[in-house]
Amino acid sequence: MQSDEIRGVGELLGKAFAGPATLAKDMHEAAASRPFRALGTAALPVRVIHDGISRTVYGGLRRAFEAVPRMGATAVAQARRAEAPSLSQSVQGSLALGALNGAIGDALTRRGNALALTMSIRHRGRDVATDRESLMSAFPDATPKLAVFVHGLCETDEAWDLLPLSRDRAARASYGSRLAADLGYTPVQLRYNTGLRISDNGRRLAELLEEVVQAWPAPIGEITLVGHSMGGLVSRSASHYGQTAGHSWTSSLRHVFCLGTPHLGAPLEKAANVAGWALGRLPETRSLANAVNRRSVGIKDLRFGSCVEEDWSDCDPDEFLTDRCNEVPFVDHASYYFVGATLTRHPRHPVGMLVGDLLVQFASASGRGRRRRIPFELENGRHVGGLNHFDLLNHPEVYEQIRSWIAGGTKQLESAV
Repeated sequence: MQSDEIRGVGELLGKAFAGPATLAKDMHEAAASRPFRALGTAALPVRVIHDGISRTVYGGLRRAFEAVPRMGATAVAQARRAEAPSLSQSVQGSLALGALNGAIGDALTRRGNALALTMSIRHRGRDVATDRESLMSAFPDATPKLAVFVHGLCETDEAWDLLPLSRDRAARASYGSRLAADLGYTPVQLRYNTGLRISDNGRRLAELLEEVVQAWPAPIGEITLVGHSMGGLVSRSASHYGQTAGHSWTSSLRHVFCLGTPHLGAPLEKAANVAGWALGRLPETRSLANAVNRRSVGIKDLRFGSCVEEDWSDCDPDEFLTDRCNEVPFVDHASYYFVGATLTRHPRHPVGMLVGDLLVQFASASGRGRRRRIPFELENGRHVGGLNHFDLLNHPEVYEQIRSWIAGGTKQLESAV
């Protein structure tokens, strides 16, 4: 790890160690507030003394817990070689950063922590600048057709290549490498901070694609976006913001694939919202509610599948199960597709309808709800049975469907409805 990353780890550990002290303080004060309120003004002098002692003790503990990891990290960072590799340059380190940013990436960005990821084009585990020389160096065989892969929550660009050990070698090629061999695409992988707002990531992706198209070594003829989970929402958001801003790349957009994308929301985030709301009803558990509600705004956007800023601006991010999502229109000349999975073979099996692919229910992945409906064409949807959420990152049946759709076919091995 580089020195700034080590300091970032120290700051993070300090916050983590100080968390229990803050939680204990809040619970202590909440519990003490009831008898003080019952006694009224007669207990005011005692309460002032009590609260002062409480703040002093718990504040001292919190500062001590925060300081020790920071001091240790600073000492290690000062002894570190200046040319030490970044944490993101190893697969394990990159995966850890992806998970961390998904959970608290917005907080890391606000604090200026070096562990906060920024959006970038990636090639073979390295960032690629968007100037012409850098793109030519990274993609010497660049073609006019781009396939941009947008990962999901807590993932990174490496997620597309992580295959189960049981998979045979013939199926180990990623979607990108197979699209390159079969249809002449140049695969381009994206990495971004999934803890930020989906709309912010969508707007930044639109800007980044404009930079890439302007400097791409070959004339751009066709762009395909492939998004897994949250990545599908980011792709929809980017195409919307790109068209709204008049970006030239949107004129080349032909296909947008959403693999296991919670267009209508994810049940785990809805459950977290309910838990936070319920814990916040009582003073004694309000500190627990605060802890639950510290999850990133990126995760909270998955409650109902928010794609644009209007979905969340000027409202409480922890309000109780309120769907404020605006329907984002598709780019007219592009085709949008969904692939959803269930653990059961049939999508209407009771278990399959309840648990979906473990993280996303099929109704949400297909965008077909009671109140909202994402306007996918009937022939542009596919259900794949017997798979979980992460199988969609690389599976032969999913790839064959993607290839068939891109090639202009209408083959569907299994009906989506």
